[in-house]
Amino acid sequence: MKKQLTIAHSPDPDDAFMFYGFLKGRVLPEGWRVKHVLKDIQSLNQDARKGVHQVTAVSAAAFPSIAHKYWALSVGASVGRGYGPVVVCRPEKRRALAAKNWAGVRVATPGPETTALLLLRLARPSFVSVDTRFDKIPDAVIQGQVDAGLVIHESQITFARQGLVKVLDMGRWWRGRTGLPIPLGLDVVRKDLGRAQARQIAGFLKDSIKLAYQEKEKSVKYALKYGRGIDADVGEKFVKMYVNRDTLDLGPEGERALRTLFRLAWARRLIPSNPDFKILRP
Repeated sequence: MKKQLTIAHSPDPDDAFMFYGFLKGRVLPEGWRVKHVLKDIQSLNQDARKGVHQVTAVSAAAFPSIAHKYWALSVGASVGRGYGPVVVCRPEKRRALAAKNWAGVRVATPGPETTALLLLRLARPSFVSVDTRFDKIPDAVIQGQVDAGLVIHESQITFARQGLVKVLDMGRWWRGRTGLPIPLGLDVVRKDLGRAQARQIAGFLKDSIKLAYQEKEKSVKYALKYGRGIDADVGEKFVKMYVNRDTLDLGPEGERALRTLFRLAWARRLIPSNPDFKILRP
């Protein structure tokens, strides 16, 4: 009887694209059958704290809390080079927000352990976070429930269609602060699978991403199912933003960016520890 391998990721186009080979049954570890779990990223972060899934996507910001249970893979990372989560607002609020120190500014944010929120806390320490499901953030801003919203996933490139304007681009802020790419998400493997099995899974994930690029028309069409109404051009643009060379191999620069994020966040005690870890490669 085959063993079950649970793979969890968020319901957005870039994750769907990355796991295309697994989802289509084209890439499978020998002796395993794969069960897929789709949840929003904050729910995945919470599950990872409990060690629920054997393989899961998590926010980079959540990794310090789970480093004792999971290995971070060199494959599957979401990294932005000069771009990332965006703070948006209604046009009439833009000038005031640009001039303020953000004390008391209410910002809808996508979850307490998301990297987007951690970065915003580093950039603008005094705002008030309003925990909001990621896909409800633009509406919360439009309806005036909050002063601004921190958008992730495809809303990073579709907010203008909803009449919103950019106040702060976290990717640009991070590059200006560190000169590094912005590490947003990781794929991790539970340590009880063993190092050899974890490396094998990393290799299969790399194969899945390569297959998605080889069959780009089909894989993008599949990924669009998770794009909440975006068209093919926007979907492909978003996928290319976050499934890139860093996704195939985080590399020394990406790893340095991750360690820099943890160092800066630990200095402000925004994370529970500055973890000692190694990146696991295929």
